[in-house]
Amino acid sequence: MTHSLQLMLLTGKYVPTPAPASLLDALRSVQVTTASEGASGFQLTFALGKRSAVTREMLPLGMLDPKTRIIVMVVVGGMPHVLMDGLITRQDQTCGSSPGDSTLTVTGQDISIVMDQTTKLNSYPAQASPLQVMTVCAAYARYGIVPLAIPSLFENIPNPLKTPPIQHDTDLVYLKSLATSVGYVFYIDSGPVPGANIAYWGPEVRVGVPQPALTVDSDAATNVESLSFGYDGTGRTAYTIGITEPISKQVIPVPVPDASPLRPPLAVRPAPAFKEEPLLGLTGRSLPEILLLGLGKSAQSSDVVTGQGRLDVLRYGHVLSARRLVGVRGAGLTYDGLWYVRSVTHEIKRGEYKQSFSLAREGLVSNTPVVIP
Repeated sequence: MTHSLQLMLLTGKYVPTPAPASLLDALRSVQVTTASEGASGFQLTFALGKRSAVTREMLPLGMLDPKTRIIVMVVVGGMPHVLMDGLITRQDQTCGSSPGDSTLTVTGQDISIVMDQTTKLNSYPAQASPLQVMTVCAAYARYGIVPLAIPSLFENIPNPLKTPPIQHDTDLVYLKSLATSVGYVFYIDSGPVPGANIAYWGPEVRVGVPQPALTVDSDAATNVESLSFGYDGTGRTAYTIGITEPISKQVIPVPVPDASPLRPPLAVRPAPAFKEEPLLGLTGRSLPEILLLGLGKSAQSSDVVTGQGRLDVLRYGHVLSARRLVGVRGAGLTYDGLWYVRSVTHEIKRGEYKQSFSLAREGLVSNTPVVIP
């Protein structure tokens, strides 16, 4: 099955507008990476010529300078998808030895980079974590950033009579550390419309309607070019909490539970832990905070079963999104079922749209009998 493909590019400082036609004509390739861990980013490559508008006008006027905002959007089968909203961070020009070989490459990161530019010293008296998130994100409304903060299972409201929570990092570092302390994640998701962004602070999303299945070894129904799986038996770590016995004063390690309400299981046979480590940084924390921190650390090390693949979007018929679930079928009982999409790299050229992706889950054999085709 084939679908139409249309690429849209918007540029500007705060409110991006459609890029000039001459800039789109010079565009050779687009690469966008969205990941659940680490920064997401993009890379645009343009053809250069001595008489091209990019060389004569856009570069001298600073239209592609660092800190310029870029929005990359595609329309596949009539459905729009905002792939990236970010800022240019680097510019590289390569001069070719023959006409048509010169290129300009601009590289950038997602819009969360605007929250990582200034180290601040702030306090948040009597503010629970979700309220702190909304307070921090309010300063970035001009970038279309709207906070979505999910209260933790055991919300701890700071005592106004004691020292309030203190921030002495950039806003991005502070919000990520705030999320890690309760087993949550923080990232900014571009869309659903150009110029809008959702700042998500909450548990990793491993529920909901999965994306259309990735199908392998099924003749005409096959919709991926390649898909492979791996199982790292040494990757999972069991964490323990040190409890001091009041009489003997000996520290007894108590294991953190494997089951987490923040991360529903995707497999029947979870991988056993290979290593055991004590949970550090517990001073001054309440028992609920320690449990949430332990569950979060345990969840981070649990995804030892992974998948790597590549697909043609025009054949798949959809744009595979990171940080969501997707089904796999045709790989056999051990590896079929639901997976979490850890990262996706979009590679777009004229008439071509490919995606490389990374999958993860905590074990083998799916706990769902069927997946959505």
